[in-house]
Parts: sequence; C-alpha cells; structure tokens
Amino acid sequence: MAATLKDFLEECHTLGLVRLIVTSDAGVLEARVNIEKLFYAELPKGKYANMHSEHIEFHLNMDKITDVRFETAEAKRGNFTTYAIRFLDANDKPQMSAFLQWGKPGEYAEGQVEAWAALKDKYGETWKPEPVESV
Repeated sequence: MAATLKDFLEECHTLGLVRLIVTSDAGVLEARVNIEKLFYAELPKGKYANMHSEHIEFHLNMDKITDVRFETAEAKRGNFTTYAIRFLDANDKPQMSAFLQWGKPGEYAEGQVEAWAALKDKYGETWKPEPVESV
C-alpha cells in the first residue's frame, strides 16, 4: 500500500479515544486524546504532525517513523484484550504507541475495535509508510 504516515494519521480519527504513550529512558507520558485536527510543519529536524488541545500539545517527527505495527495483547490488569498501534523507528523501537481507550476496563466504545481492525486490514499488521514529501 502506497501511503504516507500523514495519510495514516488522518485516518486515526476513526479510532475515537486513544491513549498515546511515549516512553524514554527516564519516564513515561500518557495522554487520552482523539487524534483529530492535525496540522503539519516542516522544520530543519523533520516533518512534524502536530495537534493542540486544551490539555495536550502533540508533535511527532514523521521522518523518524519507519514502521507502524498493529498489536493485540492481554491487559496487564483485567481479563480483556488491548489494541495498540506502535510507531517504530529504524531500530524497531517504539517512539509512540496509541492504545484504544476504554470506559470501564475492556469496554470499548461502539465501533472502536472495528475501526482498529479496518486500519489493520487496510495497512497490514506491519506497514512501512512512504516518505512524506511535503507538508
């Protein structure tokens, strides 16, 4: 499938509420958001997808993401399946994860799991985005 990460991110609004997770060697930041109202900027460091809301500012250097992988797993707490999208760098290290967010553990909003599955069906379990030429 010939598509860019920008194209993919634009489709992520269908997922509804997600938990974005960014991990470094020193900490973890998690935020519950809908991926929507994205805008883009080209900076010397790369091409960025951006999102601003009352509670979060989001900036993702799309040039650093070489693969997108869909994963399911059993929840660490509770008996239900989690649905994640991993944004990986050239070393196969997650730079960001987006998990479907539930109301009560394991109770996803109507259509959320189906939207995740539709994206997985369209892009494949692991997908290599085409380079973003311009933003």
